[in-house]
Amino acid sequence: MNVGIIVAMGKELNLILPLLEQHATEIKNNTVFHTGIVNGNHIALMQCGIGKVNAAIGAATLIDSFNPSLVINTGVAAGTGDDVAVMDIVVADNVAHHDFWCIGEEWGQVPGCPRLFETQSFEVDYSDPSIKQGLIVSGEKFIESKQEVDVIRSHFPQAMAVDMESAAIAQVCHIKDVPFFCMRVISDTPWCSHDNSRQYEDFWEAAPCHSFDLLRRVLNSI
Repeated sequence: MNVGIIVAMGKELNLILPLLEQHATEIKNNTVFHTGIVNGNHIALMQCGIGKVNAAIGAATLIDSFNPSLVINTGVAAGTGDDVAVMDIVVADNVAHHDFWCIGEEWGQVPGCPRLFETQSFEVDYSDPSIKQGLIVSGEKFIESKQEVDVIRSHFPQAMAVDMESAAIAQVCHIKDVPFFCMRVISDTPWCSHDNSRQYEDFWEAAPCHSFDLLRRVLNSI
């Protein structure tokens, strides 16, 4: 199977690169793609950059250049409630835009698209208390406070995590009819931290490579 993987940041990219066998690089549309093999699957891995515009450009370039049968988005996200903690993994059952509104539409719904973008499902061991499944929402801002989380949850009470890319990637996959899978590692919890930026930085100091083991397991199961 041809599988595309999209991350936003170099720190996330560096956690995944060791999974690739026969690692090579290609440049498409001024973007570096890392190609290789995982469990017999042909992988095209890219760092799109932070934010929904970068994510959409990256997803479109990936799909047009490599024709993947599945696109995976992974990386980090903020937790949005008491049911998640730093280092937990949230596997999305749906993703949505938390900062989009157009007159005549529900909050978060892009005209012509569903409000909630469904994701591809894989067998995941949810008996592990650190692995959760639920809604991931995206917006164009790093979330720093409980007040911001409260606004997001006023529109999406079921949201478990918030990032800055996954909904844009899901929208591109929806338009191009490519299955989409998303999982995020919780790096910070703005709903309970008085110093959320420090919490985020300390997460990277912890070098959470083991949290990306779930991605390896998903790839090995395909």
